[in-house]
Amino acid sequence: MLNIDWANFTLLNSLMGGILIGIAATIIFFVNGRIMGISGILGNLIATKETDQKFWRIIFILGVLIGPLIFILLFKEIKSEMVANTTLLIISGFLVGLGTSLGNGCTSGHGICGLSRFSIRSIIATLVFVISGMITVYFISGNLL
Repeated sequence: MLNIDWANFTLLNSLMGGILIGIAATIIFFVNGRIMGISGILGNLIATKETDQKFWRIIFILGVLIGPLIFILLFKEIKSEMVANTTLLIISGFLVGLGTSLGNGCTSGHGICGLSRFSIRSIIATLVFVISGMITVYFISGNLL
């Protein structure tokens, strides 16, 4: 049965965040002709030798890092709870990186930009991301362990 934690349900924050992500994806696409996928932006920042391509990627990464700090200044704190130990987090990070490499993109590239373009590859990738996340939550929540 579906239980929604209404006390911590953040409809307005989530809506505003989604709108800002959509605006950012649109700006990057129209200004640079690029898809806003964090794995591609970060990976190409490290790999590319073109300085004009590095500048906007650095600005984007700084924005991703500074954004939560601005949120904290405006709205006090970000509620978060660690549910895994360090070893599990390292393994998870490795698996996410592997999946990003195998899937030719990450959740932001496929899930936001790919779905909006009706890309079949992105639809399949996003379904795999969501199903994998559901299975992971099921196992970590202790239902089968």
